[in-house]
Amino acid sequence: MIQNEELHDEIGDNHISSSAKNPMREDAFAISDDEKINKIKKDVENILQTLGMDLTDDSLKGTPNRVAKMFVKEIFGGLNPNKKPKASTFDNNYKYGEMLVEKNIIVYSTCEHHLLPIIGRAHVAYISNGRVIGLSKMNRIVEYYAKRPQVQERLTMQIVQELQKALGTEDVACVIDAKHLCVNSRGISDIESSTVTSEFGGKFKEAQCKREFLDYIKLETRF
Repeated sequence: MIQNEELHDEIGDNHISSSAKNPMREDAFAISDDEKINKIKKDVENILQTLGMDLTDDSLKGTPNRVAKMFVKEIFGGLNPNKKPKASTFDNNYKYGEMLVEKNIIVYSTCEHHLLPIIGRAHVAYISNGRVIGLSKMNRIVEYYAKRPQVQERLTMQIVQELQKALGTEDVACVIDAKHLCVNSRGISDIESSTVTSEFGGKFKEAQCKREFLDYIKLETRF
């Protein structure tokens, strides 16, 4: 048992993912959001009480409920498939055939190993194969997959896969540059480091296309 705990700690401390998909139980949505909030509220109360906090203080009275609502409705809202944005696409009537890049999309996610924030920017691009997607939908897809306990590599892949599915083309790319507070504020406590991940599909695997994309977002060619 100790060996398993040590292995799990090592995986978490080194930010290693065990699954290409977010690990979810089959009964993940067997209870309502309100029921989840009530259950989480009690758990947060227990954590704070165990830490020795006085929950009768006016500043702390509402904390368990606030945290529970935040988990279910906000920072982990992307776990609920009912909240998945509709990726409406349209005919490329103006025949634009070059690369389209949406850069500096803000990423707010949560590390699944320590439940601490991941904060950064995503840069997403595609080349139309006859269909185009609204710019805001690209932001919403990033937001949807970010709002769950995550690993940055998985998040990068999920964004690309969702856009490939919506647009009917493999020619999609994503680069994410983000700070992990589990690295910046605990453990090694390196406040300067950030993590860069990338996923290139179709034409973006070709050196010239990849270089053009990276030039647009001003990152060195190091992938």
